[in-house]
Amino acid sequence: MKKWSGLLIISFFILLLAACGSSEESDANESKESSGDEGKSGESYTVATDNNFVPFEFLNEDTGEMEGFDMDLIRAVADEAGFEVEIESMKFDGVVAGMQSGRYDIGIAGMTITKERAETIDFSEPYYDAGLTIAVQESNSDIKSEDDLAGKKVGTRSGTTSEQYLKENHPDAEVVTFPGIVEAYMDLQAGRVDAVMYDVPNVKYYVNNDAKGELKTVGETLQGEQYGIAFPKDSELVDPANEALQTLIDNGTYDDIYEEWFGERKYGTESSE
Repeated sequence: MKKWSGLLIISFFILLLAACGSSEESDANESKESSGDEGKSGESYTVATDNNFVPFEFLNEDTGEMEGFDMDLIRAVADEAGFEVEIESMKFDGVVAGMQSGRYDIGIAGMTITKERAETIDFSEPYYDAGLTIAVQESNSDIKSEDDLAGKKVGTRSGTTSEQYLKENHPDAEVVTFPGIVEAYMDLQAGRVDAVMYDVPNVKYYVNNDAKGELKTVGETLQGEQYGIAFPKDSELVDPANEALQTLIDNGTYDDIYEEWFGERKYGTESSE
């Protein structure tokens, strides 16, 4: 009797193990089928962004959420492409490094497309036309354009195209770099630097909204630039993002987002002329 009981127990466990193996194999096959191609519905990707580049990305202290033109755009791109995104904010240098190392899947931070960056990072098609401009104190009459920067202290943000532009084109200026651009503006208001050079939309936003009438912009827009969504080299997300971005432009969603943050419709205005 004991012998038969033992055989029955052993048989039961063999059947149980076989059933478990079959179930695990089935689950694995389903997982493979559902994971299929990159960018499919249900996939989630980490987006690295700047922690303070108004009006493109900034922290809403009331809600604890990242907001801005870039944030609305990348969420719309993700919705159109059929994937989810998780936002991680950091200093701008960390966004660039995160793309180069492949630590993050996507980067959007008002990042200018340059030949140097394109050697180690992939970019989407351009989504914003920008450039550089100069801010000075409202009472400053010495600096009217970039031709007057020689011998002056000029602040900018470290690791940006504005820093590179100053070093390459204004060797006689004293370039003072800051980890965050707001610190540069504050030093300008306090008179610790003579001017600040940075991206046009950010400079104008600060001058118009936060400078309390103490700053103004001078000169022409310098070095026409274009922003792109960044990806690690050879990322398979570039094509889906480009397709989604073009759809948003074609169906007017891009214009809706653009108008909310800049007060005008970029493509809509052009097509009505």
